[in-house]
Amino acid sequence: MSLKLELDFQYNVSVERAWSALTDSSMLAKWVLPNDFKPVVGHLFQFRAEPNKYWDGIINGEVLVINEPTEVSYTWSVGEEKHTVIWTLQDLGDGKVNLHLEQTGFSTVPALEGARYGWTNWHKELDKLLAQ
Repeated sequence: MSLKLELDFQYNVSVERAWSALTDSSMLAKWVLPNDFKPVVGHLFQFRAEPNKYWDGIINGEVLVINEPTEVSYTWSVGEEKHTVIWTLQDLGDGKVNLHLEQTGFSTVPALEGARYGWTNWHKELDKLLAQ
């Protein structure tokens, strides 16, 4: 059985700025992890974290969808776990944006809850970045 994580975050920012935070490698590095992401369908990339005794610190991905400025999707692979991440941007008007995250492919509840914890913390960093 595949489990799904869904989260929504609202920001006081333009859709274009939020889009850049999702697709620009240098901006992604400021709120997620260092990476070599490019918003090109089929591009293979990596997020890189500090390795530890349990994990080599590498998240492999492949860009699946780029629909500027409303949707970006990619794979998220660590070890045997392979997920699909879908970001959807919705302009709420008055300079507000809703950022919807859907991540599918979890094999266990602890893995899903770990991702919820991680994305929630990363979004605190994204909030700081977008406020600059």
